[in-house]
Amino acid sequence: MITYSFLQHYWWFIISLLGGLLAFLLFVQGGQSMLFSLAKTEDERRLLVNTLGRKWEFTFTTLVTFGGAFFASFPLFYSTSFGGAYWVWMIILFCFTLQAVSYEFQSKPGNVFGKNTYRTFLFVNGLLGTFLIGVAIATFFTGSDFVVNKNNITQQFAPVISSWGNEWHGLEALLNVRNLSLGLAVFFLARSLAVLFFINRLNHETLEARSRKFLWYNAIPFVVFFLTFVIWTLLSDGFAVNPETGVVSLEEYKYFTNLIEMPIILAAFLLGVVAVLTGVVGTWISSKFKKGIWFAGIGTVITVCSLLLSVGYNNTAYYPATPDLQSSLTIFNSSSSEFTLNAMSIVSLIIPVVLAYIFYAWRSMEKNRIDLEDVNNDHHAY
Repeated sequence: MITYSFLQHYWWFIISLLGGLLAFLLFVQGGQSMLFSLAKTEDERRLLVNTLGRKWEFTFTTLVTFGGAFFASFPLFYSTSFGGAYWVWMIILFCFTLQAVSYEFQSKPGNVFGKNTYRTFLFVNGLLGTFLIGVAIATFFTGSDFVVNKNNITQQFAPVISSWGNEWHGLEALLNVRNLSLGLAVFFLARSLAVLFFINRLNHETLEARSRKFLWYNAIPFVVFFLTFVIWTLLSDGFAVNPETGVVSLEEYKYFTNLIEMPIILAAFLLGVVAVLTGVVGTWISSKFKKGIWFAGIGTVITVCSLLLSVGYNNTAYYPATPDLQSSLTIFNSSSSEFTLNAMSIVSLIIPVVLAYIFYAWRSMEKNRIDLEDVNNDHHAY
């Protein structure tokens, strides 16, 4: 029999998997952040824009799906975070809106702003979009300044359950060094995945050689910032939940304990890290190795998914409230009703079909490596 607890765990797994897929697909944003550095000529920039332009909708759709799934399965998080830390989320959404506008309008007739204006928008999306998503996810481990009072739902004129504790509304997360370390890790990861993608997809010797150099410049900072965040988190206090009373308290080495007590997630985390390093190091070692994006991409999905599972499973508060620990959100006190989760679970059975379609569409668009001739002969080129 499917229990309410199983459904709550199941949907946190779906959220974690979508988070992992989003982290991988951010290579599009990473590539956009290098349009004015990796590319030196107009032809090179046009080639990069059109290579990334074939994939930007995957990232955008996954971000929307991630937010929609969170809203449907854990609505209290959605109302608390999106309603309280709205400056961070508004900037992220604005950056992704700029991306959509830029791809669609930079080559339209009558463009009075010029291509470089829209490419600058793509750069902004690549810089702020990745960095702020990393900072926002880091608050799952470090906590946020909010209070939840479900009794307020009975108030006729102000039925507001969650309230934010300051006027910065999410921007205060930028003052936490651990949050910044994950934000920078996501930024440099996106750029590392982007150069691996370029090496795999571009039929352009100059850009390929330059991409291999850029891999050094981005993979090393990524490893430094990622290890900083992970080690700091594993050695820090975590937010534990008493399974019988629901009381939240600080527990020493909570996230390290979670990995030890959930060996499958620990194994997946280590496997993901090894896969990412295999993709990066293999590309460094051999000039003939061009499939690093697949090793690093799959490793990214597994690693990020494992991290998110570790912060939601094993009686852990996935969205801690620093002013009042008892306001912290868990997969139990913030989820939708059993009926809703059950109905959504039936719909989620089509996810493998959707993933299969994405794989098919990806393969159909990428049968051959891309060069300038392909772009020049494409009437729908950006």
